[in-house]
Amino acid sequence: MKNPSAVFAVIVILCGAPSVFGEVADASAGGFTLKQTLQIRSTPQEVYRRLVHNVGDWWSSAHTFSGDSRNLSIDDKPMGCFCEKLPHNGGVRHMEVISVAPGARLRMAGGLGPLQAMATAGVMDIVLSPGTDGGTKLELTYAISGYLPKGLDTLAGIVDKVLNEQFNRLKQYVEHGVAGLPEPAAK
Repeated sequence: MKNPSAVFAVIVILCGAPSVFGEVADASAGGFTLKQTLQIRSTPQEVYRRLVHNVGDWWSSAHTFSGDSRNLSIDDKPMGCFCEKLPHNGGVRHMEVISVAPGARLRMAGGLGPLQAMATAGVMDIVLSPGTDGGTKLELTYAISGYLPKGLDTLAGIVDKVLNEQFNRLKQYVEHGVAGLPEPAAK
């Protein structure tokens, strides 16, 4: 451990910080809708900038195909890509940008993680608006539809938990310059 004080500071920040309020708004065998809301102590423009242009700094490497979040990027224009570089010139398109209003909205289509390999379609809408005390209110809606033999509703809670983790990391990154506890060491 190179800097125990820094790790302790991160733990204090995370434990004292309010988390994203998330919920499974609805779920059925054919799909689900997740909604999350959080307040971030920064302007909508700064939250948007870090959300999009610094995705590799706040997204957890544990939730990537490459094992390294620095391989992630978001090209914030219509038909832009939320993509990940893989070894040997490989890559993954996690989502496609379908609507963008810098500082106010980012809408993307696609299935994250294992949803990508299933017969699903999804739309993630991230809306930023002025919040309390000069901060930003971030509202995320992620709607998934499709087919899974055991029902997509069985995945709703898991996907909600992963998105809660990611957007808590964004909040910590914007407010404190750190996304969370250090990533596990690569094996």
